[in-house]
Order: sequence, then structure tokens, then C-alpha cells
Amino acid sequence: MASTSETTAQPLNVEDVQAWIRPRPIDGISALLLPYRSDGRPDWASYADNLERTAAAGLTPAVNMDTGYVHLLADSERAEVLRVTAQTLNGRPFVAGAFIEGQTDAGRSADVVARYLQEAERIREHGGTPILFQCSALTALPDQEIVGVYGSVAERVGPILGFELGQMFAPFGTIYSLELFAELLQVPGLIGLKHSSLDRGLEWQRLALTARVRPEFKLYTGNDLAIDMVIYGSDYLLGLSAFAPEAFGLRDRLWAAGDSRFFMLNDVLQYLGAFAFRAPVPAYKHSAAQFLYLRGRVGEPVSHPRSPARPETDLAILQEISRRLDATVEAIQSGR
Repeated sequence: MASTSETTAQPLNVEDVQAWIRPRPIDGISALLLPYRSDGRPDWASYADNLERTAAAGLTPAVNMDTGYVHLLADSERAEVLRVTAQTLNGRPFVAGAFIEGQTDAGRSADVVARYLQEAERIREHGGTPILFQCSALTALPDQEIVGVYGSVAERVGPILGFELGQMFAPFGTIYSLELFAELLQVPGLIGLKHSSLDRGLEWQRLALTARVRPEFKLYTGNDLAIDMVIYGSDYLLGLSAFAPEAFGLRDRLWAAGDSRFFMLNDVLQYLGAFAFRAPVPAYKHSAAQFLYLRGRVGEPVSHPRSPARPETDLAILQEISRRLDATVEAIQSGR
């Protein structure tokens, strides 16, 4: 158990965070967009193609995540995502969301465990690593019962990943206290956690605590507005990387090699992130569809019919960002 001094959030100064900056391999996980057609049905051919492109870029695909509209899919649709993913990747690794919102009552941790186990076991059967999506029934529990849920699931189907989801992404998400995060670090079989607060300070606190308590634990940034968090020690599980997985793969290799052109490419990708993840944040998924359409990666620039949409005028801006991204990648690859 972490001590009180370990979980006390101390202010971090510039020297504190600068000391963490060093070249290293980055563990990149990319949350896949589930593309849609104008008739309201998924575009499975484009989905499979983007799975292949993501894996070929050196990133681990993550499916049935927020970027894949997991909260809007029926159980049969989530099952189809797993089937197509397993068939396409053919034994290559992937992460999948264990999503149970609305499927169990609040206040009964045993029911929460049972539902997560059912979802996690299905993911394991398809060859994936489960990441426990938060749900209202989980976050309503007392802290020690929340820890117990992760422990019980990890004991049966581990290793697993955890997830803190800010409410700007989904109303059933929450950001845990630093004290609760410290307890989760002690759970065997919980090997990493995605942190999606969009707050550098909260993420830095977790990085500092992880370095002291469990250095092998992976903290995956979900901050699409600060994708440079990887230079401080975070890995990532991002929706933004679904827009351009090859560019993210190149960026990550540049950092591992200590190549300062990392920053040149990161700047363009961050410009894309700042535009796509503006309010309302959930509409970023339509931005992804628009961007992938412009790059010939999906058939139509449409979103899930029940997901917030972006204006058509965004296409011109995204086209300019796409041109800038291609020019930057070309300059790096040609040695300019």
C-alpha cells in the first residue's frame, strides 16, 4: 500500500518534469475509428484496411473504444467488431474495451465484477487484451470496492488495462483521486492505465507516483491536446493517432532515436489534434472520418448517426493540415 507521503500531490516545477525527458521506445496504442456509411451502417472494408495500416505502422490497435463509438453500439455490434478485428489481425495483438454501462445496477460490486468478467473473457477468446471501460456502477462504488473490482477481474483474466475517462468524453467517466490511483498501482495483473483528463498536471502527478512505486506500470496518455506527454514518460492510447497512424509511428521512432525532428512532426500532429478535439469534444470522431476520407482511407466523411457532427466547412481546413502533414513526413524521410 502506498504511503500518505507518496500520494500527496506536490507541485511540480520545471526542473522536475525536465528531468524526465529522455529518448526511449514509445508504446503506442491507437484507438480505431469505426467508419460509417451514409446509410447508417459500418464500413467494414475500410475498418479492416485501417486495422492493417495501424498494425503495419507499429502501433497496437484498440477497438471498441470511444473512437469506435462503443457507447453507441449494441452488444451484437461490439461482438462483430471483435470478430472482424480477430480475423483481420490473425494473431497480432490488439486491445479491446470491456464496456458494461447500463448493464448492472449501482452498489453491487459483485455484479460489476461478473459483467466485466463476461466481457473480458470474450475479448480474451478473440485474442485481445481487455481494457476496463468505466461505467456508472463502477465509479459509484467506494474506493476500496473499486480496487477490488480491478483486482478480481485481473486475477481471472489478467493482464488487463484500466481507464480514467474525463466527462468531456462521456458522462459515465471519472478521474480517480491520486490516492485511489496509488491503490490501483498495487493490483497484480493491472499492468497499465489510460489517463484521459486532458490535464498535464494530473498526468504528471501520476507519472511521478508511478516512477516511485511501480516503474514498470504503463501510464497511457489519452490527452489528444498534449500528445508530447510521451517525452515525459507516458505511453499513449489516443484517438488522434487513428487519423494518421503512419505519421505517429514515424514520430515515435524519431523519439526513440533521439532525433530532434520528432518535434517538427509532433507540432503538425498537435495542430491536427487541437482542431479535431475542440468543443464539443465527442465530435472529434466525425473529424476523424472527414480526415480519413480526404486521405482516401474511408469511403464517406460521415459519423455514427447518433454522434455529434462537425460542419462541412471543416473539410477545407483538414485538407490543408493533411497537405502540411504529408510535406513534413516527406521532408523527414528525404533527410531534409
